[in-house]
Amino acid sequence: MAEPLRIVVALGGNAISRANQQGNVDEQFENARGTAVALVDLIQAGHQLIITHGNGPQIGNFLLRNTAAAGAIYRLPMVVAVAHVQGGMGYMLAQTVNNELHGRGDGRIVTAVVTTILVDPKDPAFADPSKPIGKRLTAEEAERFKGLEGWRIKEIEPGVFRRFVPSPKPSEILEIEHIRRSVDAGELLVVCGGGGIPAVRDENGIMKGIAAVIDKDFASAMLAAEVAADAMMILTDVDRVRLNFGQPDETEIETMTVAEARKHLDDGQFPPGTMGPKVRGAISFLEGSDRDEAYVVIGPLDKAVDAVAGRVGTRITK
Repeated sequence: MAEPLRIVVALGGNAISRANQQGNVDEQFENARGTAVALVDLIQAGHQLIITHGNGPQIGNFLLRNTAAAGAIYRLPMVVAVAHVQGGMGYMLAQTVNNELHGRGDGRIVTAVVTTILVDPKDPAFADPSKPIGKRLTAEEAERFKGLEGWRIKEIEPGVFRRFVPSPKPSEILEIEHIRRSVDAGELLVVCGGGGIPAVRDENGIMKGIAAVIDKDFASAMLAAEVAADAMMILTDVDRVRLNFGQPDETEIETMTVAEARKHLDDGQFPPGTMGPKVRGAISFLEGSDRDEAYVVIGPLDKAVDAVAGRVGTRITK
């Protein structure tokens, strides 16, 4: 058995929703059951997991449903929608992992914790919303939603529009002491789903939710440092990070240091909409960790045990 590790596992979008699917609840549960197999493989290899996940397709669909029901029932503000989706997805992941553990004769339980992430109200992200959410809009729809609901709309290509929201950096995990006590007691958790529920405090210390999306990899990186994780795994649908992706001289990266990762970012190798946030999240964890031997693996969900063992994936070290 491999040396037991405390690992924050950041699940990519393919863990629950797939691009070639309708994305309904039955499909999401089916995908989650497959994800649970990979996660329980890690657990039964002796590792303690703290699981995080994205919510891109799910929050987009929730907000679309919100809009479609306008006039029939009251609307939910985005921050409440994020809380609903985090709770629902946490339930789905916890249930499927618990069932997989039970099927293998393992009586441990995974608990999902609805998590709030505090952000700085002066974060420059609020002045320039950069995160697209929801469906693609026509010019007519864009004008209607902008006028009726105060959305920030941008034209992403001629005649096609999207709603954009701020993506501030996380500054504090509100429930971190509870999470840390649970982790130190050996519990298995699902936390910080979708990057967490964004909130700010006013000058009196009163907390209020805010319409935004926190990048899940940055939230996972903060979490990993806060719980003194040995490693962070960013599980996605690629075997390894690549240089010159899609070009004739495309090259797989087996290992890289933080300094090398920064250089590749500066060279434009990892675009913001694809590998960039994952690599930046890896750097954030390693720079925030007190453990000299801490590392990050970016690799495939279906080969998670092999990724920990170094047989697949890209390993990033200090």
